Amino acid sequence: MKAVLFHKHGGPEVLEYTDFPTPQPGPGKALVKLKAAALNRLDLWVRNGMPGLKLELPHIPGADGAGEIVALGEGVSRWKTGDLVVINANLSCGVCEYCQAGLDNRCRSWQLLGEHIRGTFAEYIALPQQNLYPIPPGFAVAEAAAAALVYQTAWHSLVTRGGLRPGESVLVVGASGGVNSACIQIARLAGATVYVVGAGAEKVALAESLGAHFVIDRLKDDNWSKTIFNLTDRRGVDVVVDNVGTTFPLSFRAASKGGRILTVGNTGGAQFEIDNRFIFRKHLAIIGSTMAPRRDFSTVMDLVYTGKLKPAIDRIFPLAEAKAALERLEKGEQMGKIVLEIG
Repeated sequence: MKAVLFHKHGGPEVLEYTDFPTPQPGPGKALVKLKAAALNRLDLWVRNGMPGLKLELPHIPGADGAGEIVALGEGVSRWKTGDLVVINANLSCGVCEYCQAGLDNRCRSWQLLGEHIRGTFAEYIALPQQNLYPIPPGFAVAEAAAAALVYQTAWHSLVTRGGLRPGESVLVVGASGGVNSACIQIARLAGATVYVVGAGAEKVALAESLGAHFVIDRLKDDNWSKTIFNLTDRRGVDVVVDNVGTTFPLSFRAASKGGRILTVGNTGGAQFEIDNRFIFRKHLAIIGSTMAPRRDFSTVMDLVYTGKLKPAIDRIFPLAEAKAALERLEKGEQMGKIVLEIG
């Protein structure tokens, strides 16, 4: 099969589009012929190398994907060849106390497809049958692939962990990334008033098209926490979605008393200083999460399938041009999800 892989960590130059052995489905697994994969910032971090990350090289990036089942391993009963499926990138053991409690994204031996094991930037992938979810007839595989990781992550953070309620207010720091664009739509669907801080006219326009009620262009207004405070009659917002990290000091100021700060990542950097006085004086809660349990994945994918949530797709590249696609992502030029077309 053809795959995009690397033999060592580094920049775009380490990526190769080449031949790689086609995997075979072992017991309990299905072989999926991929039709689409989608990019995440995770793919950049894995390629560049992260502290403590140990990979079997060569490594194939990619957490998101969708395609057609073409072969079944022993013991697979819930699928048949020809089924169209989207991939859930959470890999869990199924037996630890977290998995038994339905919290498989907290599994003791949790792994993420494309980070810990070879991923979806390839023509084929073999996965456990429980990591597949059906795509209804007529639904675009590119949209399914684009939605899978970011929508489950956003839903689990905002709704399950964050407890977002109708009538509350939400600030999303960042307008064009996959998780943030999903958060805008989910917050609007949940009945919240949505504020978004973006960089530049195109990105704030995207936020408005996704359902944001109020947008702030940080290139014109770098003191956006004060602007949020004034827009909310000096109250602040109930929930702040901040996956940048280095913007936490501004997010603390923008939050109301008793506000919740939600984070699933740190695109601006992993280490930064915070003023703890904001946390205890304003009774703030900082809530982190990673991905989602399977029940949240199925819930949010069904909302995508029915059109209540719709992933914003930036561009579609052929698999052979994955290097150019990742360069676009690294420059922050994307307006939504970047997708790879396979086959």
